[in-house]
Amino acid sequence: MTAAMPRVTHPQLPDTPTSHLPFSPCVVVGDLVFVSGQASVDAEGQIVQDSFEGEFRRSLDNIRKVLAAAGCGLDHVVQTRNYVRDAADLAEFNRLYRETFAAPYPARTTITNCLPPTLKYEIEVVAVRPGE
Repeated sequence: MTAAMPRVTHPQLPDTPTSHLPFSPCVVVGDLVFVSGQASVDAEGQIVQDSFEGEFRRSLDNIRKVLAAAGCGLDHVVQTRNYVRDAADLAEFNRLYRETFAAPYPARTTITNCLPPTLKYEIEVVAVRPGE
């Protein structure tokens, strides 16, 4: 007897940021929500360059929009993967991260020196949808 495959959906609201690249902003498998990397982009996927804090905040706003389409929010995030272009921004990143996520914090990975010159920050998350 084989187990039934969980339902897979790709929820999206009208204000969910889109991209010209071939990926879904969000994939929901059962109660798990996988959000693709969100950067400082506008609704059409165009990069909006800013200070590190500005890019961090815009990226998190995009994460909130994508999570909302899946029926959850930042308090449902269980893991984050963070990409910080310049290691000199790590202190500011940690300050902003503490303002955004509450203890006990999600599991986290942070990689530096990995983004193109047009981006200072990007984040992807895994969340668990709340029970019905």
